[in-house]
Amino acid sequence: MDPSEMLETETAYATAPALPPELQSPRAKLVYLYLTTNGHATVSEMGDSLGMKKMSLYSILKTLRKRDMVARDGDAYTLT
Repeated sequence: MDPSEMLETETAYATAPALPPELQSPRAKLVYLYLTTNGHATVSEMGDSLGMKKMSLYSILKTLRKRDMVARDGDAYTLT
């Protein structure tokens, strides 16, 4: 890897969103990062994009809502 590629990689990591430390589940982290990137999404959109089953997503989103990390607006979910 040449120095310019290393700088691009370091910059990408520097601008990556920080995950809340209380997120332990890899799937919850994935959903959180998806919402960070996309702003809002329905369960169907997340399921299609992430390749996850809706039942799993509903469970994860319920937990994230209890922790006040995610809010529901109609059919869409957003970060709080």
